[in-house]
Amino acid sequence: MAGWWRLHWILCAAMVFSAMVLNTTAVEAQEKVEAPASQFNGLSEKVIAAFNAGKADQVAALFSPDGEWIDESGAIYQGREEIQSILTEYFEKYQGAKLEIQVESVRIIGPVAIEEGSREVQVGESGAKAIFRYIAVLAKGESGWQIVSLRDFDSSLPPTCRELLHPLSWLVGNWVNEGVDATVEIQYKWSEDGNFLLGEYVITRGGEAVLKCSQRIGWDPLVGAPRSWMFDSDGGFSEGRWTPVEEGWVIKSQAVLPDASTGSATITMKTENNDRFTMTGTERIAGGDRDEDFHVVIVRKLVKSATESE
Repeated sequence: MAGWWRLHWILCAAMVFSAMVLNTTAVEAQEKVEAPASQFNGLSEKVIAAFNAGKADQVAALFSPDGEWIDESGAIYQGREEIQSILTEYFEKYQGAKLEIQVESVRIIGPVAIEEGSREVQVGESGAKAIFRYIAVLAKGESGWQIVSLRDFDSSLPPTCRELLHPLSWLVGNWVNEGVDATVEIQYKWSEDGNFLLGEYVITRGGEAVLKCSQRIGWDPLVGAPRSWMFDSDGGFSEGRWTPVEEGWVIKSQAVLPDASTGSATITMKTENNDRFTMTGTERIAGGDRDEDFHVVIVRKLVKSATESE
């Protein structure tokens, strides 16, 4: 029972992940968490100054080299060159446009942060205004904080579930665990309607599949945070409620196993880089008994093309 329960919670742990990407040790990350508050103010001021001066090249330079800007209609502009091009057209059409930014929240995790707020642009002598809500992913590059991804959406409409889950979209792809006696292979993709992230898990031992699971991750509007559900091939199921923390995410999980026993656990996830993260399970209770903690590493699995396989 304990072995199966351990596999179950390793599986549940894999659902916990962060939109934040870290390339540092825990000590270095903590130092960077505390340091950059004033630098964020400087970035906003640079964006406003460059925009109000009509300098498309200067605004684009505040993005990372391969950064993206997704406008309210869903159009994607990729890289500094394309962003500069669209801004140049904008400034030619709306000369003298003025920008104001209202930052509502910033969640900092090491060298990466998620910023949310609103932008107001005033154009023309009539003073017509356009207001957009935005979510920005920021990262610290060689020249300081830069915009990795900026997503605008119409302030008159509530954000869609996909927009709210956008910071987690990097999870899409294939993953595998490291360093345990069973192999857990994971694949994530967006649902057809784009409102959920779907995960498929296969646990193998000795070359044989011993458990398969399906997961659905969505946005819970009642608590304003992600929520997930997992269904196992043996009839068990679990639910997870997430809380963002400085180091990543903490998930509180509740599970029901096929023999009618129940369990709970706290899973802490820390990211090391975009292709690797660790998970630690604590406070694990199975059928009224305390189970031992676990620590696993999940890495992105590179899928070879047909040409490479040959």
